[in-house]
Amino acid sequence: MSAEPGMPRSGASVETLMEALPYIREFHGRTVVVKYGGAAMTDEVLMDAFAADIVLLKYVGMNPIVVHGGGPDITRYMERLGMEVRFHEGLRVSDPETVEIAKMVLLGKVNSDIVKRINRHGQPAVGLSGEDGSMFAVRPVANADEVGNVGEVERVDVDVLNHIAADYIPVVASAAADARGNSYNVNADAAAGKVAAALRAHKIMFLTDVAGWLRDPADEGTLISEARVDDVEHALGDIHGGMRPKLSACVEAIRGGVGSAQIVDGRQPHSLLLELFTDEGVGTKITP
Repeated sequence: MSAEPGMPRSGASVETLMEALPYIREFHGRTVVVKYGGAAMTDEVLMDAFAADIVLLKYVGMNPIVVHGGGPDITRYMERLGMEVRFHEGLRVSDPETVEIAKMVLLGKVNSDIVKRINRHGQPAVGLSGEDGSMFAVRPVANADEVGNVGEVERVDVDVLNHIAADYIPVVASAAADARGNSYNVNADAAAGKVAAALRAHKIMFLTDVAGWLRDPADEGTLISEARVDDVEHALGDIHGGMRPKLSACVEAIRGGVGSAQIVDGRQPHSLLLELFTDEGVGTKITP
């Protein structure tokens, strides 16, 4: 039986709302950069939950900016075409053909799908890439001899983001070209860190496929729930795989003036809201 109009459905739901209230007040008007990736991009239930979360952030007065890659989709299309898929220290080894496929997938499929899903949940979104408005200035990464046509973001021109974010939810694909028109595969974690720093965002959040930063990558019981940025920097030399670029991006963001960074389990529906609006939170929080 449903509750009478104006009556709460349960004490638990009221407690949840009251718990969220101070966080909603704190974050009102603040910019939050969300790096969207991992399982949350491949499961229908999780994709819908993510879109609903982003829309809710906008409705409660926050300023969400979505930055995304498209690793699983890029890999699938490469495998269909018989192309070799290789990674080095969490970065996709990219020849010109790989970059071409990555741009086609990111801009032609993934970005469009995210925008449509957010629109469907009630807030207008606008799809962008690092090339729109010359938003990203890129250069080859230092170890280009090992990873090929992979670029790093030197500078983010936030004018286009600020104009769009005033009325819409920007959804940014991590594709970019240099001043000569050479295209690069840009790691989405690194791009998100640069965007957050350029915007002086209040928070940056990374959705991934694990519970957070783990002392032992094979044991989710070793979750590090909170760490200082100095500790992360000291540990980076011993971290390998996909967690390395995420933690590097957390350091980049916080050193650039972002208030905090969080690595959140994207396999858990509504993990963004749990981290932002509950006392317990989820994942790993990194602070200055």
